[in-house]
Amino acid sequence: MVRNTMDLLVAENLLKLLIAVVMGGCIGAEREYHSKSAGVRTTIMICVGATLFTMLSLELSTDGEHIAANIVNGIGFLGAGIIFREDNRVKGLTTAATIWSVAALGMCIGGGFYNTAVAGFIVILSSLLLLSRVSARIHQIHQSREYRIVTDFQNKTLNYYEGLFEEFGLTVQRGPQLRSGDQITGRWKVAGAQDAHEACIQRLLNDPTIKEFQF
Repeated sequence: MVRNTMDLLVAENLLKLLIAVVMGGCIGAEREYHSKSAGVRTTIMICVGATLFTMLSLELSTDGEHIAANIVNGIGFLGAGIIFREDNRVKGLTTAATIWSVAALGMCIGGGFYNTAVAGFIVILSSLLLLSRVSARIHQIHQSREYRIVTDFQNKTLNYYEGLFEEFGLTVQRGPQLRSGDQITGRWKVAGAQDAHEACIQRLLNDPTIKEFQF
């Protein structure tokens, strides 16, 4: 009788680990397909690790709550390492949130809450697959870019470029400006539709008076 109980326990633990591998792997495949930093192996290890820690916390009833709480703290540090700043934009937020969610899945699996784990898995994967298209569409309709132009200084030079931005239907916010000798560097935060940005960029690229152009 005792042996049968032990066999069932071992079988259930193996099932939990298998479920963690499948769920973590599917979410990681989506991240790796989009060339994100946390791929299949990373999400599998996180999901399996969270599952193991939760299973251990159930066995160690005295320290179980501390172990479960430390899973959340540990994943927070791991996710923070993925977030970085590039060209005045914050990158990696979605991947960091995905890692946090995968750890939560692992805790549900390890605790035996299979229905909750399945529901969470469906919501997480669906959000990554479907909402990325919605995000891409929103990005086409409205996006913000940083423009930097270096040109010869003349009166109303910066006003000319701001008028050009508005000509293409873009909203502009002037940033720091720098004059060095006969040249002036202008920086703007420009927002609008992607097509308007592309048309404006082509005009500026063909402007012979511009020395440097960053966009």
